[in-house]
Amino acid sequence: MQSLSIPAFWSSDRDSNPALNVVIAYEDLATGKRAMKTYEYMVQQLGEQCFFANQMWKFDLLAVPKLKEIAAKDAAAAEIIIISAHEGRELPAEVKGWIDLWLSYQHETGALVALFEGNAIENPARDYLAEVARRANVEFFCQPGIWPRATTTRSANTLAQPLNERTFAFLANATQDAPSF
Repeated sequence: MQSLSIPAFWSSDRDSNPALNVVIAYEDLATGKRAMKTYEYMVQQLGEQCFFANQMWKFDLLAVPKLKEIAAKDAAAAEIIIISAHEGRELPAEVKGWIDLWLSYQHETGALVALFEGNAIENPARDYLAEVARRANVEFFCQPGIWPRATTTRSANTLAQPLNERTFAFLANATQDAPSF
């Protein structure tokens, strides 16, 4: 019989490889799958440098006050927040409320990642999330990274709190060069 060895939280492996907490908020099954592919790719690329943990929150759950509070606390403790939605429309009020609650807490977040399908120039959700990242003083990565009046794509627009440089390089490449997400 094979057994799976998982290091204890207090092990020296944990000390040498920090945990990277990721919160994923998604609109529906398709956007949740896209976010999980991005997360799995991140684990595959960076898994030897750190441990990963994730929490997933479907947008409609954020309408329940107690769940919104739990999700906001999860987000405040996360280094990376991934928001995956359909493009071309505003984020729902419950998602914006969750974001406002997350921002009201002292947070550990270093990067906000927005995932959308398609290549729409006008994307109110992307514009809103870019502003959230600016207010929170975190890096913003967007896939696809097409911006109005820009001749090239852009994936980051804010100065971040310190995170592993390799993690940011990975996020920038993943959001810019991996259109299959």
